[in-house]
Amino acid sequence: MTDTQGHAPPVVRLPAGRLRGVFEGGVAAFKGVPYAAPPVGDLRWRVARPHPGWSGTRDATSYGPSSPQMFVEGGDPVLGGHGLPPFDDDCLTLNVWTPDPGGAGRPVLVWIHGGGFVSGSGSLPVYSGETFARDGDLVVVTLNYRLGPLGYLSFGDGAAAEDGPANFWLTDQLAALRWVHDNIAHFGGDPDSVTVAGQSGGALSTAALAGHPEAQKLFGRAILQSPPFGLHIPTRAEYRQRVDAYLRFAGVKDAGELRRLPWTRLVEAAGGLFAHTTRWGYWPTPFLPVRDDLTLFRHPAQALLHGAATGIDVLVGWTREEANFGFALDAGYAESTRDQVLDRIAKTFGEGPAADVYAEYARARPGGRPVGVLMDLITDELFRVPCVELAEARAALGRPVWAYQFDLPAPVYGGRLAAAHCLELPFVFDNFGSWAHAPLVEGIDPVMREGLARSMHQAWIAFARTGDPNHAGMPAWEPYRTGARTTMRFGSAVHPVDDLAGRARRLHARRAPASE
Repeated sequence: MTDTQGHAPPVVRLPAGRLRGVFEGGVAAFKGVPYAAPPVGDLRWRVARPHPGWSGTRDATSYGPSSPQMFVEGGDPVLGGHGLPPFDDDCLTLNVWTPDPGGAGRPVLVWIHGGGFVSGSGSLPVYSGETFARDGDLVVVTLNYRLGPLGYLSFGDGAAAEDGPANFWLTDQLAALRWVHDNIAHFGGDPDSVTVAGQSGGALSTAALAGHPEAQKLFGRAILQSPPFGLHIPTRAEYRQRVDAYLRFAGVKDAGELRRLPWTRLVEAAGGLFAHTTRWGYWPTPFLPVRDDLTLFRHPAQALLHGAATGIDVLVGWTREEANFGFALDAGYAESTRDQVLDRIAKTFGEGPAADVYAEYARARPGGRPVGVLMDLITDELFRVPCVELAEARAALGRPVWAYQFDLPAPVYGGRLAAAHCLELPFVFDNFGSWAHAPLVEGIDPVMREGLARSMHQAWIAFARTGDPNHAGMPAWEPYRTGARTTMRFGSAVHPVDDLAGRARRLHARRAPASE
């Protein structure tokens, strides 16, 4: 069998067995490749284990199932519907795109999807590695990993050796990086030139991997898009309350009983935990990474500031109105009062400074309503300020870090989404054709869209190839330094700004001491 251009299907031989892929857009794609044993039955809530391999030639022309998760039929008003199912426990697969399976030495880009630790998939067409492989001469890998209750529950307190790690999602990602190191040369990639990139929860994952003693040896560059570094990352003891609440919602007493439930029931119980943990004015995160001192030793925001991880090159950024993604279309938040927002500010800054902080935010939005102040507070607290603090700390160490802010607003819904969380993704991948389902991108001027996508896409390619995002198609982008806090603004114009987030950085220096 051949493709429409008469090419025979690409075939690679791995230690685990042979794979037959497909040509797409001028590159070879291998999809649904297992990188670990299926985490089913007794392997639920166990560390990811090596895959035993297969006999004969395995078909690798279609994506593997996504991790089981809550799903709204028809999609949501921001991202729309994108045909996410099928779901299955047996979800530990990855996908590879390569310009030439018979080549050698190409830099490798590994993409980790986000989704608030409960949703998303490396099997989504919006994350296809085709554009990066073709335009950047890269080998690209995307992956599925365990989400929600399957990836973010653990049942021991860490006191006994048999308790093992708490972050099964992280053991999945580590297994995928091992697989890349051991196998990517068979696809023309260089295992010693690996960039790990991710957005939102995937960016936090990338930072967590940088803090893992084994994982940090498997890649040399990290791209962190909108990492929610403002999240509190609990200890095992702190997280135990959520685990116990989940067991109640599932109607079981322990992990043994839970292992016997179908995944559909696990997802239903996750909905109960979602409602149980939601707090007004906070991004909902029913499941969280856990500092277990086995897989995660410190907050991921700190991981790139210690030991060998300081040698990893870092590109980090955020969108100007991150929080609008989750709150701006919610009628309940639209009617927020000044007193409600003051109370929310007080939880971060304390009662005393709350009124002054409110006034400072309001001055930045003349005529703005309380909901606008709240959106800026959440954006700063969860995303922008912790990203800037990482850049500041890296700069103080003299380690490479490039910072950016995505500024182009979405026209849809009367502009209420603005430059929301996730909006930079189609620009980074330069694949708007795959985003036709998403209201988020409707109405963006095509000429502006193409120019901005070209700038960002090529910057990400340059960074993946060299550790430096500069290219001929955009202004010079200097690293972030304490003396010149250069931040690249990606919007209707692309240009560097000194200390772009300075107001937020100075304001949040006044916040109350953190609890962790």
